[in-house]
Amino acid sequence: MERTAGKELALAPLQDWGEETEDGAVYSVSLRRQRSQRSTPERPGEGQTPIPATDTFLHYRTSKVRALRAARLERLVHELVSGDREQDPGFVPAFLATHRAFVPTARVLGFLLPPPPPPPPPPAGVDSKRTEGQDLNFSKNLRAVVSVLGSWLRNHPQDFRDPPDHQNLGNVRIFLGWAAPGGAEAREAEKLLEDFLKEAKGEQTEEEKRLAWSGPPRTAQTPGSEFAEDCVEEEGPSSEGPELLDFSVDDVAEQLTLMDVELFLRVRSCECLGSMWSQRDRPGAAGISPTVRATVAQFNTVTGCVLGSVLAAPGLAASQRAQRIEKWIRIAQRCRELRNFSSLRAILSALQSNPIYRLKRSWGAVSREPLSVFRKLSQIFSDEDNHLSSRAILSQEETTEEDDCPSGSLPSKLPPGPVPYLGTFLTDLVMLDTALPDTLKGNLINFEKRRKEWEILARIQQLQQRCQRYSLSPRPPILAALRAQRQLSEEQSYRVSRVIEPPAASCPSSPRIRRRISLTKRLRSCPERRTHLLAGVLGIHPHLPPVCLQAHLHPALETESLLLRAVLQPPQGLRAPAPSSP
Repeated sequence: MERTAGKELALAPLQDWGEETEDGAVYSVSLRRQRSQRSTPERPGEGQTPIPATDTFLHYRTSKVRALRAARLERLVHELVSGDREQDPGFVPAFLATHRAFVPTARVLGFLLPPPPPPPPPPAGVDSKRTEGQDLNFSKNLRAVVSVLGSWLRNHPQDFRDPPDHQNLGNVRIFLGWAAPGGAEAREAEKLLEDFLKEAKGEQTEEEKRLAWSGPPRTAQTPGSEFAEDCVEEEGPSSEGPELLDFSVDDVAEQLTLMDVELFLRVRSCECLGSMWSQRDRPGAAGISPTVRATVAQFNTVTGCVLGSVLAAPGLAASQRAQRIEKWIRIAQRCRELRNFSSLRAILSALQSNPIYRLKRSWGAVSREPLSVFRKLSQIFSDEDNHLSSRAILSQEETTEEDDCPSGSLPSKLPPGPVPYLGTFLTDLVMLDTALPDTLKGNLINFEKRRKEWEILARIQQLQQRCQRYSLSPRPPILAALRAQRQLSEEQSYRVSRVIEPPAASCPSSPRIRRRISLTKRLRSCPERRTHLLAGVLGIHPHLPPVCLQAHLHPALETESLLLRAVLQPPQGLRAPAPSSP
């Protein structure tokens, strides 16, 4: 067979080779091909003549790459300090980001932290070479442990937050005190303890202020049950200051983006893990995933503001209510321009909810241009192919951000954001947790599952870094109007909607957004698949649809061929209770 010299073979640089077991641990093995320098035969004599291409050779070097896939906890911790970083660079960050899903921090530190230094050198007569070898190994192990702790303290400081004593952090400080006195890691631990104590003092002060305040509860946050009855008679919510829609579109959208950015930057990636987030509704789990819950509360607040501002004045004419709908569409469009997909999704969910969506006369008065914008924005979160559209747009925003930055330019020149809709990541993580087992045969921890979770968590962390580029200033009047906006419950919203337009009214003017077939029909159409129905896995909005997870669960460690397919219903929002009579 004739081969053209000087041309590379079209082979993948990394090829799967199989698996191997060592001391009870399972490794995946791959072969990595790396091209070496071109070599040419040497010619005798001083005069160098051009060498034909046929005399030029390409040399490749093939090396074996191993990645730990399953092992017991002791072996995983041992891999933290003795593993080859070049062979498996993702092991340490994946372990530190996901370990709380299968083991508490205190137990990891129990295996990781070595005992105090050995006693003084032995007297004369003892094999000095053997002692020097032991000291060298001990020092090497200490440096590896210190390095791991440094990464842990910087990237996941909340793992060491255990008030009031912060015992885990105390054990780390003791170790670093003799293993790396005065080093950067020791200073990081001391600073972290100061921050924890300062936070605790601030929380205590805030609690004392809250107990000293004797005012009535805010109507904006906890609407009274009588509001559902009185809202029919009111022309609008009672408020001393301006309403939220009295401000400009840009100002409202920027303040929503500012709040979303601040909350997203506080999200701890480990709280998004499916094994943790799926426990949020269990008894006694009120403290689970507080940073994620904060984003959930903000999402629901924005949705409630849209519902309240559109429905809270039943006496408005259809044209006046249409103006409010149009303004929220323009705010949603501005959020899209600001690359804020969180508030964008919240506004669209409210506009697509039954209490607003059924107002056909109001939608009939909406102008053609805002209506077209509304349809285009709604397509972003289409449920086709596991929300492929929103995923592709988010990836495109990230790629465009990197491509638009010329080589050598400063990071500040890059556009800020985007702020993602966190529910997409929560869905993926919950489905991963449901589809893949935590342990494998032999009671081995399935670390391949943690690697896949880390791929999603790493993307969240990358987006958090990009969101730090936003430069928005708070506007207290707008924030106050947002907090003062009346919130309607599901029952109240639908009751007011029925007063605005009784069920007998019919006008084919609501925006037509293609709806998927019901979940029941979809399940009947695929009986051959092994289907798991996960109800309410998102928690982003109290009226989000259930999730259908379809997965072929392959045997242990066959995760490369695992098929995860999510089938989600569209965000139809609030579901109307069955009316007793029109």
